[in-house]
Amino acid sequence: MNFNEKLTQYAELAVQVGMNVQKGQYVLINTTTETLDFTRIVVKKAYEAGASRVEVNLTDEVIQRAFYEMAPDDEFNRYPEWVVRQRDELIEKKGVLLWIDAENPDLLDGISTERIAKQQKAAGQALENYRNAVTNDKIAWSIIAVPSKNWAKKVFPDKPEEEQVDALWDAIFHTVRIGDGDAVEKWKNHITELEKKAKLLNDKRYKKLHYKAPGTELSIALPEKHIWLSGASTTPEETPFIANMPTEEVYTAPLKTGVNGYVSNTKPLVFQGNVIDDFKLTFENGKVVKAEAVKGEELLNELLQSDEGSSYLGEVALVPHQSPISSSNILFYNTLFDENASNHLALGDAYPTCVEGARDLDKQAIQNLGLNTSITHEDFMIGNGEMDIDGELSDGTLEPIFRKGNWAF
Repeated sequence: MNFNEKLTQYAELAVQVGMNVQKGQYVLINTTTETLDFTRIVVKKAYEAGASRVEVNLTDEVIQRAFYEMAPDDEFNRYPEWVVRQRDELIEKKGVLLWIDAENPDLLDGISTERIAKQQKAAGQALENYRNAVTNDKIAWSIIAVPSKNWAKKVFPDKPEEEQVDALWDAIFHTVRIGDGDAVEKWKNHITELEKKAKLLNDKRYKKLHYKAPGTELSIALPEKHIWLSGASTTPEETPFIANMPTEEVYTAPLKTGVNGYVSNTKPLVFQGNVIDDFKLTFENGKVVKAEAVKGEELLNELLQSDEGSSYLGEVALVPHQSPISSSNILFYNTLFDENASNHLALGDAYPTCVEGARDLDKQAIQNLGLNTSITHEDFMIGNGEMDIDGELSDGTLEPIFRKGNWAF
């Protein structure tokens, strides 16, 4: 396959498998000016799949940074109503949403953490309806990525500048199974294998998970009716889609107040255009009571103070250390990729789909089931080749789930 053929297959994968665009559907794409050539291909493929309208929102690094540097202070407590209305209309029309990410991990480096935190909070509050639709899979949505020059430079600093973007393209194609054979068929087989792992965990009905690794000793209780899921999701109309491409995880929701111990990150967390790294979180009865970081500690604490739920966990995900992304030994500085190379957790909102009967409940009812709710949902990576995880059965028996970073069954 030459490069253009790979690009075309990537666009087809995003449309047919990631979003799974249906005839007559509206499609909204959020992306950056860095991805414009590829986005044009996706738009055409979406129309070929039967989309009735495809709208594209473009952001730009220079323009985005200018806002954070130059806008008046009071503007960071607001979020544009027209953005909210656009997403609400997409939800009403049962459309589909695609992010084509080209993240610059250092975009907002040096920007006031107060400004970043205020805008994050304002966006989270304004987009509550949208967040509810996404976490409950009320619409199909997907995230893929395309290299930008600044992102490629961050990932491959030792390569000549003219080779960096191509190297990142090659890495992305590898992670999404493009380049050798039918990628759509490969994805079907891959999801089948993830579903098998999820079924094994669901059959066990573990009441707690116990993590142990250098810098980590953590126990996580699970809700009584928790459900382990793979990267494959379905809308209420039973339309399948893949939210994250790549995906290597099976995941569920923790019991909000059932997390105790401490955990250390094993890969950087890129949050709002800044890198947070070498951090350790200590939990008591579910809440982060202490947060330490060598890099980005102030921003980490701002994240934890976004609202009451942002200092509790909303997701626990299992990914073997020998996953394709991890085996590449590439640090992507992008959560979409790095979370699929490592066991990870998420601060903030839980997915109601991870508990039986919670999908269409209101916020209070979801909380009554022991799930966390928040305006945030930020994944951070904790896995490595030395991590052991035990599952605790209802009678207190411990069984190995992970040994030395990989599945024990």
